[in-house]
Amino acid sequence: MISLVACIGGFCLDFLFGDPVWLYHPVRIMGNVISLLEKAVRKISRNSKSGLLIGGAVLWGIVVILFTGIPYGVLEILKSKNEIAAFLLEMFWCYQLLAAKSLKTESMKVYMKLKDSDLEGARKAVSMIVGRDTANLDCEGITKATVETIAENTSDGVIAPLFYMLIGGAPLGMLYKAINTMDSMLGYKDEKYLYIGRIAAKMDDLVNYIPARISAIVMVLASFLCGLDWKNAWKIFLRDRYNHSSPNSAQTEAVCAGALDIQLAGDAWYFGKLYKKPYIGEPIRSIRIEDICQTNRLMYVTAIVTMIIFGTFKLLFYII
Repeated sequence: MISLVACIGGFCLDFLFGDPVWLYHPVRIMGNVISLLEKAVRKISRNSKSGLLIGGAVLWGIVVILFTGIPYGVLEILKSKNEIAAFLLEMFWCYQLLAAKSLKTESMKVYMKLKDSDLEGARKAVSMIVGRDTANLDCEGITKATVETIAENTSDGVIAPLFYMLIGGAPLGMLYKAINTMDSMLGYKDEKYLYIGRIAAKMDDLVNYIPARISAIVMVLASFLCGLDWKNAWKIFLRDRYNHSSPNSAQTEAVCAGALDIQLAGDAWYFGKLYKKPYIGEPIRSIRIEDICQTNRLMYVTAIVTMIIFGTFKLLFYII
């Protein structure tokens, strides 16, 4: 019950204030540790394929143990001394692990630049939240990239950590975030990361499998509540949810594309190389910059509905 209340409190704090960038952040610490371990693995393995593969697995295990074990241990020790302090710390960690407000804030920076017809400023703003090359994107390309990022990160940055925190509190949320961060840093399919990041990529696919599908189904309900095209959202979800190299990334993108009656995805440039990608959705209408605001609204309603549904289930579990 304490973890449930801490999760609800963290959820509310994130909605109100967003990421406290002036304080330390667990993901930054995770990133620093992953970078140090990556350098060590490359040095020890001498970049041999088998060495990188084994080293990547060891790296994954060390990061998971550190960033699950330490938060769990700290909370258990604190609970034995001061339960209120333990509760406040867990709530603060839950607050940090959610990214709804920061996702909205960063995406709205893109929207405001586009609204002011500042294309260069919009390209710079969108480059902060997407991995693709943005230097040559036009207004439509920038808007599409922003909408796709909000839709995808509704699962990765909001619903998935919320899902794990509702199950196991902040320690399980930390576990998810560590796995997700390793995938973000190592889970590429290019020559540099193909072997060292293979375990990180596969495990990220595994831990996101259920949350991605929950996110998509709840987003269909949210699209109905937002007055969007929920019937088309369901249709495109069933048809296009696997139109991505990742088994999870297109789940919420498909719902979003259907709800807004637009077409997302397609070919994109990454690190100077063109990657051919299938489209998601149908171009029933042209994409417009207001779709950034609509997608943020869809993300927020999806998060609230998820919190209500799964928070209620957990509460009933404790009562029964």
